[in-house]
Amino acid sequence: AAVPAPLLALAVGLRTLNCFLVQTSFVPDEYWQSLEVAHRMLFMILNILNYGYLTWEWANRLRGYSYPLIFASIYKALQLLGKDDVQLLIWVPRLAQTVLAAFADVKLYSLVQHLENAETAKCVFFCQLCSWFTWYSCTRTLTNTMETILTVFALSYYPIKGSKMGNSWKYLALVALAIVIRPTAVIPWMPLVFSHFLQERRKADLILQNCIPVGLVTVGTSLIIDRVFFGEWVLVQLNFLKFNVLQNLGTFYGSHPWHWYFTQGLPVILGTHLPFFIHGCVLAPKRYHIFLTAVIWTVLVYSTLSHKEFRFIYPVLPFCMFFCGYSLKHLKAWKKSAASFLLLSNLIPALYTGLVHQRGTLDVMSHIQQLCSNSDQSQPFVFIVMPCHSTPLYSHIHCPLKMRFLHCPPDLTGNESYIDEADLFYSNPLGWLDKEFYNDTLLPSHLILFNVLEQEISSFLALRGYEKTATIFHTHVPQGRVGSHIYVYRRKTEMNH
Repeated sequence: AAVPAPLLALAVGLRTLNCFLVQTSFVPDEYWQSLEVAHRMLFMILNILNYGYLTWEWANRLRGYSYPLIFASIYKALQLLGKDDVQLLIWVPRLAQTVLAAFADVKLYSLVQHLENAETAKCVFFCQLCSWFTWYSCTRTLTNTMETILTVFALSYYPIKGSKMGNSWKYLALVALAIVIRPTAVIPWMPLVFSHFLQERRKADLILQNCIPVGLVTVGTSLIIDRVFFGEWVLVQLNFLKFNVLQNLGTFYGSHPWHWYFTQGLPVILGTHLPFFIHGCVLAPKRYHIFLTAVIWTVLVYSTLSHKEFRFIYPVLPFCMFFCGYSLKHLKAWKKSAASFLLLSNLIPALYTGLVHQRGTLDVMSHIQQLCSNSDQSQPFVFIVMPCHSTPLYSHIHCPLKMRFLHCPPDLTGNESYIDEADLFYSNPLGWLDKEFYNDTLLPSHLILFNVLEQEISSFLALRGYEKTATIFHTHVPQGRVGSHIYVYRRKTEMNH
């Protein structure tokens, strides 16, 4: 079924609005595994020292360059057009992600229209556009976002029983691409591919003519891209799975009880769609059970890993929206009230998380950016004294400013007494600063910190002549080392001379 043009225009328009109404930070990976890498790939080549930083995952070959390459290409195009202005470097990659997200919304619509009818398709499309978590995540430069978008694209070619749109080659190629970008994409597709294999008459053909060629081409391309940028042959997908699944080293970033995805993860990302999802699962005909199987299987597999995050199960959200829409369509007399309820109940969390919650770490970048055009004779040196990777880095300032932040790579050597720099700092902030900057000539010109730290290091700030120049709102729910506001401190110039 051809996609109606007005529908695509509506999706692109809405997602573009969505993009500009999301001005908060979600997780560090949004920049550190995509934009920062891309910025370094392109601008580091110009031989500017210290212009870019790669996290420990890159040093240990856990990530591949295929995804950042997309953004590096966008940066290159902007550079060739003489438009590599910092605002464009920030927004154009997100707008590219936005267009893909809009296409995914429309693909979901056309899939349901083909499987069911236009009315059900409209209901699913409506639920998809209403979802607060999709709104919050779909325009971000996260590998999870790309994984979700490619999953929807692949789903639209998946040969489900009774569908004539199935195309083994296309859907397998999209799944393979998703796995190259984020190896965990293999999880939701396991039951789907297995089910397809069982119902396929020509099993040998499927493997020999589809699976193997698609696998070889995608893995080959990924290997070549990584060979170019790492300078050696490396299969990053294998390293990624070894680290996260076999060694379960993700626990370094926190662990949660086994039931977390069932009791918190899925209910939170579904939000007020939850009752509709359950209702839709009960109603939906047997041939859609494979979608539900994919959701349950994915949540179960992720539940076995101790490090858990909301975004990990984001790729199953479109499957859930299918059931929500199915439920909405069958609510007959209640349909209008149910739709209004979904819209209003999702609007508040979508706008709040997109515009208010955790925005300080991005807002502070524009303050740092102003130091690039510093007319002062002294070279500015910015030290971000916050939990590591709290803010993006060069991708959001685009000038070779001297910057430093606290590091926190996990220990990969099996050293029992290992403590990372950030933990070391927080165990005694004042002592750490005194030891690190024993000589006044080493002092940073600017310190960026959360308000919760100010009290502890107030004597250092006073003694070394720092004054507060900006206060930036961050969140209404400060936790631990993350405060409600960010302070910018500048060292008084007369102390420098």
